[in-house]
Amino acid sequence: MSLREPSVQIQNIVATASFNVEIDMYTLERKVENIEYDPNRFPGLIYRLEEPRATVLIFRSGRAVIAGTKSVNDVIRAVKKLIRAFKQINIEIKETPKVQVQNIVATANFHGIIHLEKASYLLENTMYEPEQFPGLVYRMEKPRAVILFFVSGKAVIAGVRREEDVYKATKNAYEILVQNGCIIPHEETEEELL
Repeated sequence: MSLREPSVQIQNIVATASFNVEIDMYTLERKVENIEYDPNRFPGLIYRLEEPRATVLIFRSGRAVIAGTKSVNDVIRAVKKLIRAFKQINIEIKETPKVQVQNIVATANFHGIIHLEKASYLLENTMYEPEQFPGLVYRMEKPRAVILFFVSGKAVIAGVRREEDVYKATKNAYEILVQNGCIIPHEETEEELL
């Protein structure tokens, strides 16, 4: 039985945006829907967007953290909504905000059983301690990513800053696992793993 190419899905993108203006927190909370502000619990505003689905943390300094989106385009759409919210309280953004992706988290399905112990011996930059954690931690150099492999064939990719690098890291990991004989199609029996 041959292996299928892995499938990948972006789960969360965390980005920052800098608007270079001071934010009137109380006015923004009063005039814009879906904003919470409790300075005794957290120093920023929490703005929950429905479309695109995202949570934005807004700070007095004009910096914001956008989390929960599934694409960079959604990050940009969230920033544009934030600019419109600022306009509601007469804060004009005079220059294009600096937006930076800080982390992308994705999941992948390698459509086979991953032999974690074998992979831990054959691959560099791995950590596998099944008594502590059921997955194998693999630190990929190019592109820079941390991949958590599980025996089920599922994986979590993190530490990536560009969407294309998520797919590149998954493809590279798949090729490395196949080359080293660390993926077995699900149809094979457990005895063949030993």
